[in-house]
Amino acid sequence: MTTFTDMGVDADIVEALAAKGIVDAFPIQEQTIPLGLPGQDIIGQAKTGTGKTFGFGIPVVQRLGLDPAPGVKALIVVPTRELAVQVYEDMDMLTSNRSTSVVAIYGGKAYEGQIDQLKAGAQIVVGTPGRLIDLNNQRLLDLSNATEVVLDEADKMLDLGFLPDIEKIFQKVAPVRHTMLYSATMPGPIVALARRFMSNPIHIRATDPDEGLTQANIKHLVYRAHSLDKDEVIARILQAEGRGKTVVFTRTKRAAQRLVDELNDRGFNAGAVHGDMSQEARERSMAAFKAGKKDILIATDVAARGIDVDDVTHVINHTIPDDEKTYLHRAGRTGRAGKTGIAVTFVDWEDLHKWALINRALEFGQPEPVETYSSSPHLYEDLDIPAGTKGRIAKAPKTDTVRTQRARTPERAADAAEAGTDEGGTRRRRRRRSGGTPVGSTFAEGADGGSDVSGSAAGSSERDAEGGGTHDGAGKEHHDGKPAPARRRRRRRGGSGGAGAAAQAPQS
Repeated sequence: MTTFTDMGVDADIVEALAAKGIVDAFPIQEQTIPLGLPGQDIIGQAKTGTGKTFGFGIPVVQRLGLDPAPGVKALIVVPTRELAVQVYEDMDMLTSNRSTSVVAIYGGKAYEGQIDQLKAGAQIVVGTPGRLIDLNNQRLLDLSNATEVVLDEADKMLDLGFLPDIEKIFQKVAPVRHTMLYSATMPGPIVALARRFMSNPIHIRATDPDEGLTQANIKHLVYRAHSLDKDEVIARILQAEGRGKTVVFTRTKRAAQRLVDELNDRGFNAGAVHGDMSQEARERSMAAFKAGKKDILIATDVAARGIDVDDVTHVINHTIPDDEKTYLHRAGRTGRAGKTGIAVTFVDWEDLHKWALINRALEFGQPEPVETYSSSPHLYEDLDIPAGTKGRIAKAPKTDTVRTQRARTPERAADAAEAGTDEGGTRRRRRRRSGGTPVGSTFAEGADGGSDVSGSAAGSSERDAEGGGTHDGAGKEHHDGKPAPARRRRRRRGGSGGAGAAAQAPQS
């Protein structure tokens, strides 16, 4: 293996890499760094996870010098916010022993912090096309002195419709510049675009001719699964022997959120990254995944190119991607930095035609996926899942305390009635019965009506003392312990009757 020192990289950059445990260069870095340092335009093509970021980052940092003047001198354009954060972190690490400062410019975040960093004299800008053009139009970002320009994941720019924005950006940077373009796949339109904006570029493919179109250190498993059984299959895969961090890709934002809720309910520790989340929530979820606080990340394709975590052991395609390029980028989240990984893909019956196209393009030699269910023996064998594994690792919360409280409620009500207080479950009924005189009693002409009232109140106290508020089958209370409406109407009629009898008492 070739070391970075052998390729002429400055000592301070080599020290920064060594501090992170990076000593030897990957093939794409061996081929591109010696050409990029003197200023040769490069089209670099290599599989995902093989070190393309350092392939362009080291030449950019070294060509700016140890102490560059304030102002934007280098521009790195990326298609997604997650990739912007990842590239920013790598560039910040490379410049840790220099005065060079790096700023990330992307949407979903407040303008103020990014503008402050630009005004402070940041020399390297990593950003997404939309926010870059926005700040440039506001005259807050001056690109006229940017002599180092990099396009990362250029094919994703094409897929997202960013090519018009890229042309605008190239018109704003310095006319004489050093340009590098990197991507895992290189369709014809991107090559044509690159040659328009680059000067005699060298196209480098850092691939092993015997390796095939996919990485040899990734084991690819394809299953035909029923949509109602996928959650159970995934839950069992997540309990496989030796499983580390895992990324699960879904097609839609709603499917991603539903799967996160389902897995968390089953006792797993899962987070999400999708378009319905705010940028802050997406960054918090990604940071928790990188730090190991969450070991499962459910994501849509928005994160397929921004997850640079070395210890991802499994990638699961909950739904099959639309084409082979997306498949390569999803699978490339595992097996990074020379490590091994497993990529599992579920194919629905209605998506068999998509798999046929991917199988043909990537030469898998597996035209018919194996029909698989959560109880299939080959699932356990392929993924080293312990026998007897089920899809749930957490029990439902206990409710014994709630039941105990409900059982004590009638006793407390009876005790309160015996004590003559308003506490307990009969507070409302006692207030209604004893809080005032019945309707019509103010027209009584003697004391008998008052005795009727006190007698009725005493009778109600006796009934409460026997177990008021409970349904013993003898009365007409509801099952919830409250009197039935008919009984309340009878009390009102009785109150009127009692008043009338009190009025006639002196005559008899």
